[in-house]
Amino acid sequence: MSDIDIAARTAWGEARGEGARGMQAVLNVIGNRAAQPGWWGASIGSCCLKPWQFSCWLRTDPNRTKLLAVTDSDPQFRQALALAECLSAGDLEDLTCGSDHYFADGIEPLPIWADGRRPRCTIGRHVFYRCGLQGNEQ
Repeated sequence: MSDIDIAARTAWGEARGEGARGMQAVLNVIGNRAAQPGWWGASIGSCCLKPWQFSCWLRTDPNRTKLLAVTDSDPQFRQALALAECLSAGDLEDLTCGSDHYFADGIEPLPIWADGRRPRCTIGRHVFYRCGLQGNEQ
C-alpha cells in the first residue's frame, strides 16, 4: 500500500461517520506527526501504522477488516483518497491548529496524554490536541 492509500484508509476507518471535514482533521493529525519525525514515524504511512496510534488498525478493532476491504466504489473512501492526495502534495488546509493527537469526545477517563492540556479544537465528535514530539507542548 502507498502512503496515500494508508492515510486514506486511516481517515476512513477513524472518521467516515464525520464526513469530509472529520476525515480531513484526522489526515491533518497524520500530516502534523509526519512533519515532526520521531517515535511515531517519519512518513505518512509509518505514522498511520505505528502500533496503538490509530485504533482502526488494531487487529481487534472491527474497523480493521472494513478498512482493508474498502474500495474506491465507496463514495466516502473516494473522498478520503482525494484528501490524502492533497495531504501528500502538501496542499491540505490544517483544520486542527497543528494538532498531533485526538480522541473521541465523551471518552472517560481522558487519555493520559490529554491530562492538563487544553484542546485546540473539536471537529465533529473528535477533540484535537497538540502534544508535540516530546509531549511538552500545550
